Amino acid sequence: MMSYASRTGTKRNLAALRANGWRLMVSAKGVLRTEGFPYALDNGAWTAFQQGQPFDLPAFEKAVDLLGKGADFVVAPDIVCGGMASLEVSLGWVPALLDRCGPMVLISVQDGMTADDLRPHVNADVGLFVGGSTEWKEQSLPMWGRLKAETGCFLHVGRVNSKRRIKLCAMAGADSFDGSGPSRFAVVIPKLTAARDQQCLTLL
Repeated sequence: MMSYASRTGTKRNLAALRANGWRLMVSAKGVLRTEGFPYALDNGAWTAFQQGQPFDLPAFEKAVDLLGKGADFVVAPDIVCGGMASLEVSLGWVPALLDRCGPMVLISVQDGMTADDLRPHVNADVGLFVGGSTEWKEQSLPMWGRLKAETGCFLHVGRVNSKRRIKLCAMAGADSFDGSGPSRFAVVIPKLTAARDQQCLTLL
C-alpha cells in the first residue's frame, strides 16, 4: 500500500515523511505545493465541510490547472455524506478530469452508496476513494474491497490515522490510504510506517 499524508510545510515532518516513503495529499483548499514529493490531489470538499463552507469551485479549478497533470490521482468533487447526490456530482466531473489530468480520477464513495451503484463506473482509469462518515467508512470498506477485486479499479481510503485502520485497509486490499496525523505529529510517522510495512509483508 502507498501512504499519503496531508501536505505540510513543517521541515521536520517533511524529512521524516520522505525518509519513510510517504507521499503527499494536496488539498485544493490548502497551499498548492508538493514539496518535491509524489502526490495526489484532493478536491477540498472535506476541508470545506469541516469549516462549514460550500465547495470552493474556483479553488478546485485552480488546483487542477496547477497540479492535476502531475498527480497520481485526482479526487472528483463530491458532497460529504451526500449519498447518491454526491455520486451524480462526481460522475459529472469524471470525463473532463480524465481529459485534463489523467491518468486516474477517483470517485469518493459516501454514506448510502453500494457496490451496485459504482460498478458501472469504475475501471482502470476511474477508481474509488472511500470517504463518508467514520462508522460507515469502516463498515462498508470490505464491500469496496470486493468491488476492487472484481473490477481491478484503484482503491484509496481517506482519514486513516491509526494502526487499526491501516490493518482494515490492508484486509480490504486497498492500494493506498491517507491521513493528517503524520503531517501534524512527526512522532507517529515511524509507528504508522511500521504498520503499513507490516501489513504489506503479511499480504505477500
